[in-house]
Amino acid sequence: MAPKPKEKPKPAPASQPAIAVEDLFTTLNRHVQRSEYEQAVKVADQVLSISPNDEDAIRCKIVALIKADSIDQALLTMESSRRLQFDLSFFKAYCLYRQNKLNEALESLKGQEGNSATMLLQSQILFRMGKMDASLDIYQKLQKSKIESLEINLVAGLVSAGKASEVQGVMEALRVKATSSFELAYNTACSLIEKNKYSDAEQLLLSARRIGQETLMDENLADDDIETELAPITVQLAHVQQLLGHTQAAIEAYTDIIKRNLADESSLAVATNNIVSLKGPKDVSDSLRKLDRLIEKGSGPPSFQLARDLDLKLSSKQREAIYGNRVLLLLHSNKMDQARELVAALSDMFPDSVMPVLLQAAVLVRENKAGRAEEILGQFSEKFPDKSKIVLLARAQVAASAGHPQVSAESLAKIPDIQHLPATVATLVSLKERAGDIDGAVSVFDSAIKWWSNAMAEDNKLNLIMQEAASFKLKHGRKEEAAGLYEELVKSHGSIEALVGLIKTAVYTDIDKAEAYEKQLKPLPGLKSVDVDGLEKTSGAVHVESRPHVGIAEPFEAKSKDKAKKKRKRKPRYPKGFDPANPGPLPDPERWLPKRERSSYRPKRKDKRAAQVRGSQGAVVKETPNANTKLNQLTNAKAAPQNAVAEPSKPSSKSSRKKSRN
Repeated sequence: MAPKPKEKPKPAPASQPAIAVEDLFTTLNRHVQRSEYEQAVKVADQVLSISPNDEDAIRCKIVALIKADSIDQALLTMESSRRLQFDLSFFKAYCLYRQNKLNEALESLKGQEGNSATMLLQSQILFRMGKMDASLDIYQKLQKSKIESLEINLVAGLVSAGKASEVQGVMEALRVKATSSFELAYNTACSLIEKNKYSDAEQLLLSARRIGQETLMDENLADDDIETELAPITVQLAHVQQLLGHTQAAIEAYTDIIKRNLADESSLAVATNNIVSLKGPKDVSDSLRKLDRLIEKGSGPPSFQLARDLDLKLSSKQREAIYGNRVLLLLHSNKMDQARELVAALSDMFPDSVMPVLLQAAVLVRENKAGRAEEILGQFSEKFPDKSKIVLLARAQVAASAGHPQVSAESLAKIPDIQHLPATVATLVSLKERAGDIDGAVSVFDSAIKWWSNAMAEDNKLNLIMQEAASFKLKHGRKEEAAGLYEELVKSHGSIEALVGLIKTAVYTDIDKAEAYEKQLKPLPGLKSVDVDGLEKTSGAVHVESRPHVGIAEPFEAKSKDKAKKKRKRKPRYPKGFDPANPGPLPDPERWLPKRERSSYRPKRKDKRAAQVRGSQGAVVKETPNANTKLNQLTNAKAAPQNAVAEPSKPSSKSSRKKSRN
């Protein structure tokens, strides 16, 4: 009997794979809703094993990898999907942004549609790059779009761009209250700090912490997680205490944050940096150890590179402050090689900042190379005139400390917006006077007087500047110019000081004018009762040439003798509780002498038993040196250094006497 032919396997229904994929997508969605991103990645891989080109599965896998902080794996997934036709450039730009590759991230966004998500990511990239104005422009364009919590980022952008004064107006335009969320309250408090309203900022930060605790408790977060989430508010409260001058309270708050370690890495880094800045040059080694906790693991002791997570999370301004404090601590601890190495690296880290060149000048000044420091600061100010103000001020300080007043004055003269200020005028005049440039000092006064004469300010300093200019010109022999300034002050302000100065100055140039203005002075009370003729006849007004010098000295000596006779005798001051009527026994007149020098001193008698002979009764021992006594001397000599080491400050006087007898 022939075998039956094998039945062919029935083909699976065409809908079976589709059903399996749908089930996998249902599972994938469930994992995403539960924030189980690692499981979501595994399910997405199962979908891709069935349908390798499924766009939804690839996008879900990339998003799950980003949510799980697996940025490198997300980029590899996108790289392996390049052959497919769908666009993943937005996800790539976000991953590059997370890796702090900001220029590449911006490049990846080029050609994208101008939708709200793309514009929001672009503004975040520009914000991290420090281009606050460009980031703020995008946020303002997004105001019309209904993006949730956009006002939080908008306020942060205004504060970072130096436009804290506009925050209140923007919030009123958006019809949003500062206490609508703890994030917005925190950002608004930062704007108040920028406006120096520290007390208001402190109250708003306390409200932000309370709102944050209530919000996060509603989300069923653990207490430690809530404290970690609100750590930036806690650090900012300590910073406000520092700004208010409550130094000890700020140090305690920073120390508590660091010890409890219930904060994110960036908040801990800010707290560490702030406590180091509060301590200053005190306990430099401890401050350096605190900053060493922030460095990249595996880097050698000479180098200083922030950990990668910190480098990504901290803003450019915060990183700059940490590196700057590190350099200053190295200078205080005289670690010049490390300071020089770190300063050289900062120029590449912060190319748009003035901090590296200022720290480089500080290192040169510490090495007694003030001339070189002045040179590099001058070159930087010429190369970047828009950033030259603080650099020129630093150059003026370095030059003045190094004894170069002319260089210091030239640096200050290159800052036009402070030339009219009284402090600048006084400093420039003093520097030019030290340099011997009197004409230059006078021109500084003249320029300041001209500026204040045309100024419409409420607090006009013209009177003060003219008064000092007249005094300076009078001091340096320019009496006519000084008289003109004093006369103008008298006519315009009616100043009594100016009137006195005018009279004193006009005496040298125009006596008639001096007498005319002298009549405007009010008479001093009590002068009418003074006999002027009698004053002239006193000994102080006698003409020296009419009498010999001996005749002048005789009456003076006689008066001095009379005064000596009339000198009042002071009563003696007795000790407390002493009765002069019953003084008691007289004190020992020898009480201040050493005991050896007193008449009552009796030296102690020598102990006769020390010379007794040990042995049998009746035995007679001749006092001759023998081997035993020599041995004793040797052993004593050997033991002496040990005793000397044990008690070096108390040598025996008896032993020294015995040695002198031998």
